[in-house]
Amino acid sequence: MKLIVAVDEKWGIGKNNDLLFSISADMKFFRQTTLNKVVVMGYKTLLSFPNSKPLKNRTNLVLSTKEPLREDCKILRNFTELKNELINYNENDVYLIGGAKVYNQLLNYCSHALITKVFADGNAEVFIENLDALDNWIIESESEIFEENGLKFQFITYKNMNIKNL
Repeated sequence: MKLIVAVDEKWGIGKNNDLLFSISADMKFFRQTTLNKVVVMGYKTLLSFPNSKPLKNRTNLVLSTKEPLREDCKILRNFTELKNELINYNENDVYLIGGAKVYNQLLNYCSHALITKVFADGNAEVFIENLDALDNWIIESESEIFEENGLKFQFITYKNMNIKNL
C-alpha cells in the first residue's frame, strides 16, 4: 500500500475539506498514478469530490463507521473490514488518498509515500506526520523543483524502512 498526497511546508494537507493548492501538474500526477487502481479514503474525502461521487476508473474503498452504504463505492466500517478487503488486491495497486485521519492511522502500513511537497504555507487546518522527522522513512527519489502559478513544488518518494503488516 502507498500513500499519495500534496503537502505544504508544514506538512499541512487541507483546509475547509479542500486541497490547499490547485496545481495542475500535481493533479495530473495523481490521476496517472491512481488510474485503474484501488483508492482508500475517509468519508469526508469522498464528500470533497465533485457531487460527492467516487473517482472514476478506480476501485473506491471508503472508511466510515456510520455513513450509509452506497452503490457507487465500498464502505468499510473499521480497520478489520479494510484489512479483509485489501486481501483481494495487489498491495502495489492500493493508494491512501486522504484525509488526515486515514493517512495517520495507516501510515506505518505503507511501503511508500508519494509526496508533492509545495514550498509555501497553505494555512492548513489538517496535517499529516512529517516524514522527514520519522526515523523509519527515507527519501528514495526526488524530482527537480517545478514552478506553476507562482508556487514551487517537488515530487518526492519516501520509502518506509519498517513496514507493518496488515
